[in-house]
Amino acid sequence: MTRIVIIGGGPGGYEAALVAAQLGADVTVVERDGPGGACVLSDCVPSKTLIATSTRMAVMSESASLGVRFSGGSDGQVGGLGVDLQLTNKRVKELARAQSYDVAERLCYEDVRIVRGEARFVDPQIVAVGDERLRADIVLVATGATPRVLPGAEPDGERILSWRQLYDLPELPEDLIVVGSGVTGAEFASAYQALGSRVTLVSSRERILPTEDAQAATVLEEVFQRRGMNVLSRSRAAAVHRSGDGVVVTLEDGRKVEGSHCLMTVGMVPNTDGIGLEEVGVQLDKRGFIKVDKVSRTHASHIYAAGDCTGVLMLASVAAMQGRIAMWHALGEAVQPLKLGWVAGNIFTDPEVATVGVSQNMIDSGEVDARTVMLPLSTNARAKMQGFEDGFVKLFCRPATGIVLGGVIVAPRASELILGLSVAVQQHLTVDQLAHTFTVYPSLSGSITEASRRLMQESAY
Repeated sequence: MTRIVIIGGGPGGYEAALVAAQLGADVTVVERDGPGGACVLSDCVPSKTLIATSTRMAVMSESASLGVRFSGGSDGQVGGLGVDLQLTNKRVKELARAQSYDVAERLCYEDVRIVRGEARFVDPQIVAVGDERLRADIVLVATGATPRVLPGAEPDGERILSWRQLYDLPELPEDLIVVGSGVTGAEFASAYQALGSRVTLVSSRERILPTEDAQAATVLEEVFQRRGMNVLSRSRAAAVHRSGDGVVVTLEDGRKVEGSHCLMTVGMVPNTDGIGLEEVGVQLDKRGFIKVDKVSRTHASHIYAAGDCTGVLMLASVAAMQGRIAMWHALGEAVQPLKLGWVAGNIFTDPEVATVGVSQNMIDSGEVDARTVMLPLSTNARAKMQGFEDGFVKLFCRPATGIVLGGVIVAPRASELILGLSVAVQQHLTVDQLAHTFTVYPSLSGSITEASRRLMQESAY
């Protein structure tokens, strides 16, 4: 029986363990924090649980135009509406623990052994956990990553925070400064603004979400500012320090921003130090991420890697697929290499931003030849009924064949709507096929088929 040791119990680790166990391997998962890893216990699951509360708050606070009235409200404002942060955080933590328990139950059902502790390579096929030595024919490294810390802005867990420390706050931050306007920064800025905090978002770039679709980022920034967020563009933080009961963020140009709390969202660093990777032949890049190929192999024989520690795409779905692919390949099953062009991503702001396939930037730069159509969400009947005004559906297809290449959806629950486009991209469907697919009327998904009809009419195939 093939012996497999997996270092890390997050999505990359536990999904790999399930595949390996089902293929008849003897599987041991070593996890420091608990089944599910940081994704379940401190990152993705807790943040999206908090965002679920904030989204509900945002819907209620903007319901006056639909005829909804709350006691004490006037001039379109909602009175008597607030958040109990301690209760919200309690729910966040309980749900994370419950999800971790579910992961453990599933692993145990498949006879996967779970070892709690920190692992280190003794040699390429022996992993040490404390005094125990685990012999392995195959090792998968799925150790994840940790929030990056800027010198001069070290989190203290009280006023200067990483996102893993938010759920211990006793009360809602009155004036929250979010440093970093990437996906994590935008999500938490959106969430805490909806919960009732005054939010300042410090962005070192010209716009928020600098690596995402520019039109989507523009819509989101306009929504943030309309709701009262202070967005500081082209403003890089140089230092953060405590000042009495608050914080002061000093920008590189000398300006100072004062607030009650500061949330640092300036990227991630891989958890690859101190586990003996280079000693066993695993190569790291200059940032410390593990180098892997399209089937998750490292440069060391019998050692694979998956998830955030590889720096490929820091998404739970990508980590899980990397882990599955690693086990299929290691155990001799038919496997298709990881295709990043098939990856669907979502930003859990309000509204959400979901993407799949080629990007607008690839088209604008001439890297990809494509036809494009964009439909404002405000033209969709269901959106009008629900009071949704911000967002759009954008679709890309090949000029000659009409094959769907990708798309962008900015809308409430865009994370659910993107599935149709993901299927179209992966299965090489055409806009003609999408256009002839029935959708419910009225529905937000109707904008996808409407966009397809417009591309079908414009295409020359």
